[in-house]
Amino acid sequence: MSPANTIRLSILRSAPLDKWIALSSDESRIIAVGNNFQEAADNSDASGEPDPVILKTPSSWAVISV
Repeated sequence: MSPANTIRLSILRSAPLDKWIALSSDESRIIAVGNNFQEAADNSDASGEPDPVILKTPSSWAVISV
């Protein structure tokens, strides 16, 4: 796994479950959290991030065996 993917995975695992989160444009940090898309977008605007990546986290992480 690339270093960037390792960082992204670590960030996603640390994110609150069942929330909307905004990541920095390089996806290296969580810049905002919200209960819905609009709240996350508004909070990310307040952070000053010009191009956030907004996504919904799952209510639980599935266990995947490799």
